[in-house]
Amino acid sequence: MISSPCVKNCQMDERGIYCLGCKRHINEIAKWSSYPESERQKVMAELPGRDISPEDLY
Repeated sequence: MISSPCVKNCQMDERGIYCLGCKRHINEIAKWSSYPESERQKVMAELPGRDISPEDLY
């Protein structure tokens, strides 16, 4: 089974860049299944502190 931070509350921010449920970037979501477990764990460790305020999206 692939580790995932998905909380089954998928909703992209108004720009379509970040998921408001899990805070992953659209590119992270798209490539998630191809990431090695070490990369998935690294991203999941960063998510709790990830700021997805509009000014940080680009």
